[in-house]
Amino acid sequence: MTVREIRAADIEKTVKDLCLKANTVLRKDVLKALKELSGAEKEGSLAKKMLDVLIENARIASDDKIALCQDTGMVAVFIEMGENTRICGGQLLDAVSGGTTKAYVEGCFRKSVVEDPIIRKNTGTNTPPVVHVDMVEGNSFTVSVMPKGFGSENKSRIAMLNPTCTPEEIADFCVETVKIAGPDACPPYVLGVGIGGTMEQCALLAKKALLGPIDKPNPKPHIAKLEERIKERVKALDIGVMGLGGKSTIIGVNIEVFPTHIAGCPVAVNLSCHALRSATRKL
Repeated sequence: MTVREIRAADIEKTVKDLCLKANTVLRKDVLKALKELSGAEKEGSLAKKMLDVLIENARIASDDKIALCQDTGMVAVFIEMGENTRICGGQLLDAVSGGTTKAYVEGCFRKSVVEDPIIRKNTGTNTPPVVHVDMVEGNSFTVSVMPKGFGSENKSRIAMLNPTCTPEEIADFCVETVKIAGPDACPPYVLGVGIGGTMEQCALLAKKALLGPIDKPNPKPHIAKLEERIKERVKALDIGVMGLGGKSTIIGVNIEVFPTHIAGCPVAVNLSCHALRSATRKL
């Protein structure tokens, strides 16, 4: 197969465009889920009014090209790079950072990244982003961005469960994570769940799970069953939209799995608020 060249300038522009889109246009699957929750709530109830406010907020953000949320997040970038591709005219990480910087200036988005976790001086550019690169077959090049706010990121958790753990015990940890978060991470929630691999791999799986559509169950029947079980149990917590009580606590559960060691079962939950923001493009 012929080696395909990808220009660094094109990557930079793609990242910029995706950051702008993700921060201002709510994903269709998430908006659809919010509308379904609103339709299920009692007419005139506070829960329905709040859901309708979230839906209206999404409309205004899209129409006026302004941020869906004041916390425009730390940007995670996921790249699937074909083995038969070559980047020319610059470095990959420079291109991704450049696109992020330009988007946050052009969009007038809040810059939320500090250069050192102890000294905490703001970088002023919302960079560096967190970049993950997966090598795939062929010469394709796909970029996904996820600006992740820390109201929900702060409530995410990881556990190293025993290899003998049952699906119900995995669900216990996921539900406990939501219970601890309570109203603090702006429900209704989406749960990205990673199971397997190593400690860091299951955390990455959980983050990647949030990129997937929330209206499609996992193709593995036993995992799809676990997704539904977690969703049912989270609903029963009665946290409700913005913590006001009721059934509108969760809009989706996505699980990603990976082979793991015989001696353990790592599980991670990456919590997202109702403003689950991501965008993807193939170059």
